[in-house]
Amino acid sequence: MSKYWGYHLILDCAACDKSKITDPANITAFAKELVKRIDMVAYGEPQVIRFGSGNKEGYTLVQLIETSNICAHFCNDSGDGYIDVFSCKEFNNQVVIDIIREFFNPENFNTTFLTRDASQRS
Repeated sequence: MSKYWGYHLILDCAACDKSKITDPANITAFAKELVKRIDMVAYGEPQVIRFGSGNKEGYTLVQLIETSNICAHFCNDSGDGYIDVFSCKEFNNQVVIDIIREFFNPENFNTTFLTRDASQRS
């Protein structure tokens, strides 16, 4: 049994390979591979939609998983990517980082990891 209700990995990825973050097929393949390698179950197909304006334009990914979701937004202008993996089932953070490197090749990134539990009172 998990100690917490949820696990949330937040990644701010700087200067990704622009050819990879502007390719919806690559983003879709990333979502499918990530679900597989962190041992989740996809709920439907990944949604990959291009929208936004100015320096915020880019592709957004939403992949529902049985235990929550994977979301990302990629900025065409800067090449930056913002990726969240949230699940009530534990997953390996390093596997997520390795897949991001493989599919988007960021020059640098920052990570934040949160454990979530609404029953914990402060």
